[in-house]
Amino acid sequence: MNSTPIAKLMLGLLGSVAEFERAIIRERQAEGIARAKARGIYQGRAKALTDEQLAQAQEWVSAGVPKAEVARRLGIGRTTLYSYLNKVG
Repeated sequence: MNSTPIAKLMLGLLGSVAEFERAIIRERQAEGIARAKARGIYQGRAKALTDEQLAQAQEWVSAGVPKAEVARRLGIGRTTLYSYLNKVG
């Protein structure tokens, strides 16, 4: 399909406007989060595992249970499990 120079220009302009809009949204979001943190409202994302669950996961892994099975038992993703295990040891 052949595209004309005008079509390329319009597509480029629309892409630039969309990119600018997204940057403005991200900036506002960051400002809102900073204000909420200053007021003590924003605590961040909730932890996926408690300390007890992490200890249980480490016990299962050291006992030879496959990590995919450990993640299933705890109701979390494998990647999340790996990141928790890497933080600890």
